[in-house]
Parts: sequence; structure tokens; C-alpha cells
Amino acid sequence: MRMVDLILKKRNKEELSKEEINYIINGYTKGEIPDYQVSALLMAIYFNGMTNEERLNLTLAMLKSGEEIDLSKIKGVKCDKHSTGGVGDKTSLVVAPLAAACGVKMAKMSGRGLGHTGGTLDKLESIPGCSISIESDEFFNQVNKIGLAIIGQTANITPADKLLYSLRDVTGTVESIPLISSSIMSKKLASGADNIVLDVKVGDGAFMKNVEQASELANAMVNIGNLANRKTTAVLTDMNEPLGCAVGNSLEVIEAIETLKGNGPADFVELCIYFVTEILLVCGICNTETEAKEKVLEKIANGEGLEKLSLMIEAQHGNKEVINDYSLFDKASEIIEVKYLGKKPCYIQKVEALTIGEAAMMLGAGRETKEQDVDFAVGIVLNKKIGDLVNPNDTLAYVHSNGKNTNVAVEKVYEAYSFSDTLVEKQSKIIKVIR
Repeated sequence: MRMVDLILKKRNKEELSKEEINYIINGYTKGEIPDYQVSALLMAIYFNGMTNEERLNLTLAMLKSGEEIDLSKIKGVKCDKHSTGGVGDKTSLVVAPLAAACGVKMAKMSGRGLGHTGGTLDKLESIPGCSISIESDEFFNQVNKIGLAIIGQTANITPADKLLYSLRDVTGTVESIPLISSSIMSKKLASGADNIVLDVKVGDGAFMKNVEQASELANAMVNIGNLANRKTTAVLTDMNEPLGCAVGNSLEVIEAIETLKGNGPADFVELCIYFVTEILLVCGICNTETEAKEKVLEKIANGEGLEKLSLMIEAQHGNKEVINDYSLFDKASEIIEVKYLGKKPCYIQKVEALTIGEAAMMLGAGRETKEQDVDFAVGIVLNKKIGDLVNPNDTLAYVHSNGKNTNVAVEKVYEAYSFSDTLVEKQSKIIKVIR
């Protein structure tokens, strides 16, 4: 088998066999196939696509390039929830505890933030003492005991994906549905869960800018998951404005805690309840959407979801007192109000998620390179969102800063807002479900 023949085959829109894909991934991972040949193949895939069978075989080849997590030591039904990334997306900190309170085992491996999107691990590390790195036996025991753990991915999961992603990033082949879907699903399958629920973000603050692109990606990932015998559901959700009100690590954790206490922002609450409902249906815990939703609401009302988060923080060596004492979080040195400067009342037409995310990153809440540290205390809290009425001098948002790029960030936050003289209706965050 020769790599050049496989490049020509894909260039000519022919289908690669399972054996050929395994040859490519094994050879590249071992350093036997050079970057320039794999680059040529990636470009051929970018232009000519892949069949469902090819996508599955590529995913499985990347999966088998490294360690697979065996969750058989965890008793009960296991589920993983994954988001493609957005601004203010602290969903896992609410969804995972609620799902655990409903009887699902949530053994979750998450990532860090890069660019304008935040990472779950960074949010968890804003909790004093909280560790995202625990030994495998401790991880299994924790999930068996409390039904929940959120940790960082091991270094040995899907090494082929890490190599391919780095190459895609510098060869203009990132935006390829087959390559994105196999990248995400290889990591999800390697994480070992029986059931997978995917949150595919759509809009200004997401990687997928329109519903058509997002639907294609969601369908591709669901097909891969189901062909790999993992029951998989994808939900398309709106990311044309930040999710909830808080953007920034400790600020988002506080908002997640408030949501578990029943005090969360309406759009964020809607999304969290919906995702736990989907998890309960996928896992067979409930038979109907109505039954599942009632169960979720009960776990918020009786505090069992909040208790699960508290137990997880304690198990991962964090200070669980943060649940009731927010002063234990790092605090910004200054909070600046961003005021509406118009002369007459109006409605919020848009809050650009990407711009808000970039402003938070400039303050230090995010990172431009993987090596950068984040400032847990800084960020933005929106006071007005799409559809809200604003009067002259009303506060649109609060910028929490420690002095880094403060003035520029404040200007960007104001620029993120668009206004309308006529009423703007609030829209559901749920766009479409692909089961």
C-alpha cells in the first residue's frame, strides 16, 4: 500500500476502505507518513468529503490510536454530554449534577478554553482547591459513589486526533464536516460512555455560523455514534448571544450554582432542563419528555442537584463552602458599569456573542494560546439581553477587571449591543433535535 495512491484515490472522489484508513492513521501516528502527504489527503477530503462508512472508520482508527477508557467498573447507565463551544457556556456544571441526581452516571472528561470560548476545566479550577486531575481508581470510585466526576482528558486519548488537528489548523482544512465530526466523536467514544448527548452551537459565537452547517455536523456525529453502537442525540442551540448572563470563570460558576438553587437566567435554565431531559430519555431513565422534565424540576426544587455539585467539589479536593459563600472566589479589583448612551428608550436587538467573548478574553478570562494562564476573577455580566427594554443611562453590563485592557474591553462590550425602536421577541435557545 502506498500513501500517494490513497491521495490520488481520494482526489478522484473514490471511497477509502477501512484497511486503507487504518494504514494512514497508524502510519502517521508512528511518524512513518510525512506531514506533506497527510496535508494533501486532508485537502482532498476537504473538497470531496467522505461517506458515512469512511467517517466511522476514520473515527475508529483515531480512537484506536491511543487509550480507551474502560468504564465497566462504574455501575449503572453512563452518559457523556459534549458542547462544541460557546460564550457563557457553563452548562456542564448544571446538567451533570442534575443528571447524576436523576440516577445517570456522569463520568465526564472536559477540555480547557481557547480563544473566545470558555472551558469547563478552567471554570472548575476557579473553585479554591478543586482538582481536575485524579487517579483512575479514584475517578471510578467517585462516580460509583456520587454519580459524578468532571476531569481533564488523559494525554493518551486519541493521539492521532491531536496530530491531525494541529495539521488541519495550519493547512486550511479545519472547516471540514468529516474531519470535525471524526475528531469530536473519536474523543467521545474513547471516553467510554454508553450514551452521548451533543450540544451543537449555532451562530455568531459558535464555530458553525448557520443551521445548515450545524445540521450537517450534527447528523454526521449522530450517525458515527449510532454506527459505533452508542446511542447518540444532538441538539442544535442558539449562540447568537452569550448563554446566561455571566462570561468568565468564577462568574460562570456562581451563575451555575444559582441556577441549581432555582435562580438562574431564563435562557440558561431552559437549556439546562432541556439537556437533562434528553439525557434521561437517551439513557432510558424516563419514557416521555413530560416525565423527564418533571423529574429534573423536582431535583432543582429539592436541592439534590446542588448537593451533587457540592459532593463533586469536595471529592475533587475543592472548598465546597463556595456553594453558599461566593466571597471565597477570586474577586476583580474593579467593576465598571457599561451604560446605554441613547437618548430614548429602545429594545435590545442583538448582543454579539463573539464580541463579548473577545472582550472577556482581552480582560484575561480566556487564552489566545494554550500556554497562557487565565484570570479566574475577570469577565462580563450582562444586565440586558435580547428583547429587554432599556432606558437612557440604564446599565447594559458589568465589566469585572483587574486592569488588563479594561477600557478597550468596555468599548467592545458596548459595541456588541444593537438596539431597536420596536419590540424584539425573545427566542428559544433550542433550534432543532437530531436523534
